[in-house]
Amino acid sequence: MATCVVSSNESAINGMVGMVADVEVPTEVPHNVAEIVLVRHGETTWNNAGRIQGSLESELNEAGWQQADAIAARLGKELKPAAVYSSDLKRAKNTAEMIAKTCHIPEVIEVPDLKERHVGSLQGYYWSEIQEKEPEAYLAFFSSDKDLEIPGGGESFNQLCERSVSALEEIASKHKGERVIVVTHGGILRAIYMAVTGESSAGKILNASINVVHLTEKKWVFKTWSDVSHLNEVGFLQRGFNGDAFQH
Repeated sequence: MATCVVSSNESAINGMVGMVADVEVPTEVPHNVAEIVLVRHGETTWNNAGRIQGSLESELNEAGWQQADAIAARLGKELKPAAVYSSDLKRAKNTAEMIAKTCHIPEVIEVPDLKERHVGSLQGYYWSEIQEKEPEAYLAFFSSDKDLEIPGGGESFNQLCERSVSALEEIASKHKGERVIVVTHGGILRAIYMAVTGESSAGKILNASINVVHLTEKKWVFKTWSDVSHLNEVGFLQRGFNGDAFQH
């Protein structure tokens, strides 16, 4: 993983985690910068039910489709992206396809390394039951040991960080001076934020939120985080994704 530096004058991003950042939309991207618009997929049936998805498939629900439409409408009015990338999981692809259509991008490029974390034997359970039914995996998931893999074939947090950060840096290397849209998952966004900033939390990461990052060769600058201003009429789950605390 490449060395990452967070711009000091952007360190205030910590104060707006889970909040709307009032940032002016650019009309162009500096020639040495890749602007990556990170999007969390729309709400799913499992999100709403408090069920753990991990790398399993789960469908967008009615609210999720409305969120995808709202985020597509917003991004379609902004600087046109050079490409739209997505996790290969359906909930992300469906969201990305709506964005691509509105932005007049002919295809969505799938990146398997952007799929959600495999959380082993926790996948498919409700958050409310994992401590009792999968105690070993539960402890591994919340462990401070970042190299600990989750029983049942799950990834360690460091493995997740490695593949997610590397995937974004690979995308950035192809798009200097351009804006691209990347649709992914709450766990991926959390891992990227924590790996790059060194912070112990990424706060709430909301469905269909916009998170804008500028990447140069060795520097990451977070411009917005968990912006959901485009969802005012649609609504969203307030609890969001928060892998730092027990979810109900």
